[in-house]
Amino acid sequence: MNMFGLELMCFFKAGDVFSSHAERKSRFMKWMRSFFKGGSQSNRGSVNGGNPSPQFIGDGSMVSRAPVRSLDNRSRSDKEKEELDRAIALSLAEGLKKPNGYGWQPRNNEDLPKSHPDDFDPPYPSYAPNEYNPMGYRVCGGCHREIGYDSYLGCMGTYYHPECFRCHACGHPITELEFSLSGNESYHKSCFKDLTHPKCEVCFQYIPTNVDGLIEYRCHPFWSQRYCPAHEHDNTARCCSCERLESVNVRYISLGDGRSLCLECMESSIMDTGDCQPLYHSIRDFYEGMNMRLDQQIPMLLVERHALNDAIVKDKNGFHHLPETRGLCLSEELTIASVLKRPRIGGNRFVGMRTRHQKLTRRCEVTAILVLYGLPRLLTGSILAHELMHGWLRLNGYRNLNPEVEEGICQVLAYMWLESEIMPGLKNMPSTSSSGSKKGGKSRADNKLGEFFMHQIHNDASPAYGGGFRAANTAVNKYGLRRTLDHIRLTGSFPV
Repeated sequence: MNMFGLELMCFFKAGDVFSSHAERKSRFMKWMRSFFKGGSQSNRGSVNGGNPSPQFIGDGSMVSRAPVRSLDNRSRSDKEKEELDRAIALSLAEGLKKPNGYGWQPRNNEDLPKSHPDDFDPPYPSYAPNEYNPMGYRVCGGCHREIGYDSYLGCMGTYYHPECFRCHACGHPITELEFSLSGNESYHKSCFKDLTHPKCEVCFQYIPTNVDGLIEYRCHPFWSQRYCPAHEHDNTARCCSCERLESVNVRYISLGDGRSLCLECMESSIMDTGDCQPLYHSIRDFYEGMNMRLDQQIPMLLVERHALNDAIVKDKNGFHHLPETRGLCLSEELTIASVLKRPRIGGNRFVGMRTRHQKLTRRCEVTAILVLYGLPRLLTGSILAHELMHGWLRLNGYRNLNPEVEEGICQVLAYMWLESEIMPGLKNMPSTSSSGSKKGGKSRADNKLGEFFMHQIHNDASPAYGGGFRAANTAVNKYGLRRTLDHIRLTGSFPV
């Protein structure tokens, strides 16, 4: 639309004479109805001889195209009035072109009742955030109170007062910039390392990682002692009885022959031949209670390690469990030094040991039974039970048995004796627990040691001692000891 062709036509001016505003408006509306009745149906049609229809601009105002006039027929005052009207019309038309929200925009009378008195269009677009959470709605995940406008910490979608954000392990507040998470629990990094990173039970340091960044350690299968792999090669002492490694805060006792003894095993250790005699006789009674009486008196000696090794070299009939042999059923005649008097402790080693050389003469198939000194009562007893079975087999005509059969059935007797000591009354076997230890009874630690010695027998990896025991034990559990021994006498093997 050409804005310079518009003319503002106001039908209600101050000079008009009407009785009232309502009357003037009524007459104006009548005029408008008659005006539009004569027009065309389209806004583009002509009215009153081709003139365009007027456009409304609010109450009582409209814009229409001015009629074409000749300049010669207009007076000066009419020209000035026309220029003023054109300027007003141009200003109003420009306002109509502006988008909503900017400048003035007229409203129709029909829209006015729908407006709220407080509604207004701001001069700039308003901004509202997508989400608004007042501070008062934050609840502390520790004390479960509102945080309000206090300082707070956020972790995994939960808010905390600074003093309520605490370590799940030690219970103290976490103030460091870095911390550890496990599930929904928070930890100090040091506390989390204490919980998850294993410590060596020998040096009490964190077990180092290997070249691949993995934590590698050794663990005893029975005692569950965890330690660095390096301690297997750095001359750390190991108890010759229970196999636990010496820790930095506990000193083991040296037996003077390359062996060490932990304090727990030393409590019930048997140090000389005289101390071992009651135990030896009680085990002979154990055999007699199973109708396996030993009629010959077989000498029994406690010896040092080097003496036992010398006897092993000279014996031709024994089967020995390397790398450590603790007992021997000797069949050859020889002279051997036995431990006559128990040594005393000097510092962390035994001193003052007295030995006596004895000539062992063969009077039957068995010359003597030799056992290492210094071992706990239950371990010494299981060795005696094993070696006495060798003697019983030889004295009762069991000849030329293969190692798996002979060592296997001997290990069964050692296992059965340990069972009778730890669990008296089991399988109605005779018990030797009445003899007890030197202190008059077995402690909880003694029973735990007995369980370990049974575990060693049952899980031995050697073919003769381990494999032979498991085969013999299966046969004894199925057929009984007596029927198994009869089958061995006839066939040289275990019944299946």
